[in-house]
Amino acid sequence: MKHLITFFSALLLSVCGFCADSLTVFYRIRLDQDIDPSSERLVTTGLEKAREAKADYVILDLDTYGGAVNSADSIRSAILRYDRPVIAFVNMQAASAGALISIACDSIYMKTGSSIGAATVVSQTGEVMPDKYQSFMRGMMRATAEATGRDPKIAESMTDTANVLSLTPTEAIAVGFCEGICETEFEVAEKIIGSNEFIIKNIEEDMTWLDKLIQLLLNPFLQSIFMMMIIGGIFVEIRTPGIGLPLVTAIVGALLYFAPAYIGHLAQSWEILLFVVGLLLIAVEIFVLPGFGVCGISGIVAVIVALAFSMVDNIELFHWDGSLNLRPIIQPLGIVVLSAAASIFGSVWIVRKLYDTRSFDRIALRQEMKSEEGFTGVTSGLEGFVGQSVTVFTDMRPGGKAMTSDGRIHEATLKFGGFAAKGEILKVVSAEQGRLYCEKL
Repeated sequence: MKHLITFFSALLLSVCGFCADSLTVFYRIRLDQDIDPSSERLVTTGLEKAREAKADYVILDLDTYGGAVNSADSIRSAILRYDRPVIAFVNMQAASAGALISIACDSIYMKTGSSIGAATVVSQTGEVMPDKYQSFMRGMMRATAEATGRDPKIAESMTDTANVLSLTPTEAIAVGFCEGICETEFEVAEKIIGSNEFIIKNIEEDMTWLDKLIQLLLNPFLQSIFMMMIIGGIFVEIRTPGIGLPLVTAIVGALLYFAPAYIGHLAQSWEILLFVVGLLLIAVEIFVLPGFGVCGISGIVAVIVALAFSMVDNIELFHWDGSLNLRPIIQPLGIVVLSAAASIFGSVWIVRKLYDTRSFDRIALRQEMKSEEGFTGVTSGLEGFVGQSVTVFTDMRPGGKAMTSDGRIHEATLKFGGFAAKGEILKVVSAEQGRLYCEKL
């Protein structure tokens, strides 16, 4: 009897396994956010998980008003390279970059009341970008439509700055840009295979906590904050004596910036190495070489290039024929430059506001020895030099030595940090701890 029960149990499991294998598998990726590096990783990861799940079809459930062109181009290319059919389900909007992604799919189904089109390139303020950007978008729309067997002229019309084209479901069906009208992804699956012998898997079921964390950290707003932490922290650390909170802030910012990008296959090892080399060049320029020249400029360029390239899928920087394509890097480069400028101006303002307050002691090393606390003799005779001019006796980075009008050499520091070359004239603004604190005239 025991053997009979075992036999029927094995037979039942085999039948269930056969039925499950005979069902058509759809893998659903819900894309209901702006097109950016976060959504780029969502789609590319979803396609990888769909391949691992041996899905027969991928349903890209779209509801987006567009976003970054470079991320949209990466998603478009990933879909075109995918070896299984990808179906776009427009639910409810596929505007701008969303239209480009939809056209890259093998089939398009639209929900009642939805629309597709309006792919004119605009800035973050909504202003229409110059024609060179529109030309790039028109070319991508035409090439994508040709690759999926759709009319390239209609695709190009969606980028027309004078009379931009958007299509309703009925209009899209009439011009061959939509295969049908469906209200749910289940209706899409039924129309494709002609029966209900299917199962739909959702990407949310396969997303781990690490995947969700990476998605969050790849948000462009957070990426800008991390860049400001890196550049601002380095700037403040250079301009203040000691090692403290600014350096820690820069390190944390670098980890939060590069780690998710590296795991998400955006940042490559050479980009991280280039970033480190850039920091070393800047350090050599500040602490070893006087003035500011080729070494420092090279370091700054290396840091900016590393930060910008780590925001872009490197595959999209090269055309299929191997030629370099720099257009996807334009927007990330602009974000890096603006973030760097904002962090530097913000750091200068914060340092000037905090330097004379007790809060400054928490972010940089500064010990104040007062006579009322028992310290004597360390400031005797130096107060008289306040307001006078002194000559830099050794290069100050920001500390060094300065010669006063009586020919004596004293320890001196640039109060707000920086560099002063030997022979430069400075003004003494305060005298503390046996040291002259100066600023440039």
